[in-house]
Amino acid sequence: MAFSTTAPACIVLAHEDPAHLRRLIEALDPFPVFLHVDARTPQSVFLEMTEDLPERVHLLPRIRTGWAKWENVAAEVSGYRAALATTDASHIAVLTGSDYPLADPAEISAFLAAHQDESFVASQPLPFADWGSSGGYARLRFPHWAWGKRMIRVPLPRRIPRDVVFAGGSQLKLLARHHAAAVVETVDQRPDLVRFWRRSWIADETFVPSVLNSPALTPDFGDEHVPHSLWWIGWDGEARKSPPWLTIADAGRLLEGRTDGDGTLPDLFARKFSTERSTDLLDVIDAAFGLRGSGPDQTPGPRSTATAVAS
Repeated sequence: MAFSTTAPACIVLAHEDPAHLRRLIEALDPFPVFLHVDARTPQSVFLEMTEDLPERVHLLPRIRTGWAKWENVAAEVSGYRAALATTDASHIAVLTGSDYPLADPAEISAFLAAHQDESFVASQPLPFADWGSSGGYARLRFPHWAWGKRMIRVPLPRRIPRDVVFAGGSQLKLLARHHAAAVVETVDQRPDLVRFWRRSWIADETFVPSVLNSPALTPDFGDEHVPHSLWWIGWDGEARKSPPWLTIADAGRLLEGRTDGDGTLPDLFARKFSTERSTDLLDVIDAAFGLRGSGPDQTPGPRSTATAVAS
């Protein structure tokens, strides 16, 4: 099936679970995929994730990413850079290796054709009440380091860039092409901001939202974005740092949320899934939305070697 240039390029940021990653890539067919695998992933697992992938999958240079680190942003930006250079896609989606689509490629393409110049980013200007007493400003005001899963904060305030409108939100997003280009241009032309964010806390939740929300950096974003996430996430009311893994027990509310929403915007993706916990649920999703050709019993088609993309 031929798809117009409204079909998105997809950045996938992964570090484990080769079987689910391959299933995700197959479900995204025929969209181009720009795959980043954490440099900390063991070589044997990396090979399981990447050997004999389709030609539409392009491997990004591997960066040693980690919880709360700037390198997560660097991997995302490398995906924007490669997608802009090698495709004419109207939009670029940022997914993790534990995501999965809730719509077939034709529906996703048709949706984006109706929103040619719009980005979909669930972000909030700071201060954001859910981010503590400072509203998130402490993440930026003080230098930070991540040590394993621990935060190290130096209690010495630093100068805040004056031309930035700070915002925060999820790393998962779907950007119009010109907005992705604005992010890459900011990284290239504003090394001062890169230096600043290298020592900010969980930079992947503030850097891109802040660049987009700053008129000095992305002048048209205010009029050309929808403050809505296109991801269904199985939050269950418990206090958690990350979403719960989805299982077959979540099938009812996932399908109801996808098909019986408020009629405005669909959820095109969901998270988070794993081969161990979610295979039965993924089979249901495939059958419900016609993914991977013929649903849960489809046999994967022929594959060819993935292409490496230089940074």
